[in-house]
Amino acid sequence: MPIPPVALIIFNRPLETGRVFAAIRQARPSRLLVIADGPRHDGERELCDSARAVIDTVDWPCVVEKNYADVNMGCRERIISGINWVFEQTERAIILEDDCLPHPTFFPFCAELLEKYKDDERVMTITGLCLFQKKIGSSIQESYFPTLLPQTTGWATWRRAWKLYDPDMQAWPALRDARALAPTFHHPAGYERFERVWDDYYYQRPGVKDSWDGQWAFACVRQGAVCLTPTVNLISNIGFNARGTHSHEATDQSDMPLYPMQFPLIHPAELVINREVDALFYRYSLGIDRKWRYRVVRPLKTYFPGIYRALKKLVSKT
Repeated sequence: MPIPPVALIIFNRPLETGRVFAAIRQARPSRLLVIADGPRHDGERELCDSARAVIDTVDWPCVVEKNYADVNMGCRERIISGINWVFEQTERAIILEDDCLPHPTFFPFCAELLEKYKDDERVMTITGLCLFQKKIGSSIQESYFPTLLPQTTGWATWRRAWKLYDPDMQAWPALRDARALAPTFHHPAGYERFERVWDDYYYQRPGVKDSWDGQWAFACVRQGAVCLTPTVNLISNIGFNARGTHSHEATDQSDMPLYPMQFPLIHPAELVINREVDALFYRYSLGIDRKWRYRVVRPLKTYFPGIYRALKKLVSKT
């Protein structure tokens, strides 16, 4: 099956861009759409130019389309406007950022599911990230399973789904006040967490002001859609370092090992969210079982980053 158009989002990290580009080169898509933000200051211009130079090394039959910003737009506006542009050009796309390193089988996995579910409005996201592969073990025989919340660390979607995205989340206050989305969550603490998260995104509070992905999760949950998640991890986030825009320190979700997807794919008989697997998502992806971290550390890190860094430095010395 041909590889669908690939959208690559780059900025100022030529090394990471080169690694992700090498994986795309191996997949050899016939169409590559590149989104780039401009430098924040003159000292960053060389890095941005070096990242863009990687794209000029395409050496396989491929139509390359570029959407490059001359000035810095910020993560939120650049990614939103970039994906808008992508879906003005194509009906479906695989989307990678410069720190999302895919396994070679990620591309045919997305290609098959993009075709299979192209008209199924229950599906809005296909992801390559499986954060709790070891916890699943052999409990799921299928190649992938539906989850409530989408992961956008290496993902794919369609124009029909992206058109439901509202970066301003205009419907959120009414839905929040009515608690209309609470029954959608299998884990009560999951809804409580996202009620706060979506408030942060709606009011563009510090920590998420320049982000875009929380609004995508809101759009998917609001539509009652699912994210198709592989049973093996196909994406490794290689961007948890000093060069990252939002993620500067390594976590248990950084540089995760990659595993091959086996073909032919085994498709689930129906797209019903498994409550036990969904609970694993909340536990290991959101850290909800670690209440002290969820309720204290994360808010401190988000709203008072200076105090968080000082306390962390103090603890490391003891």
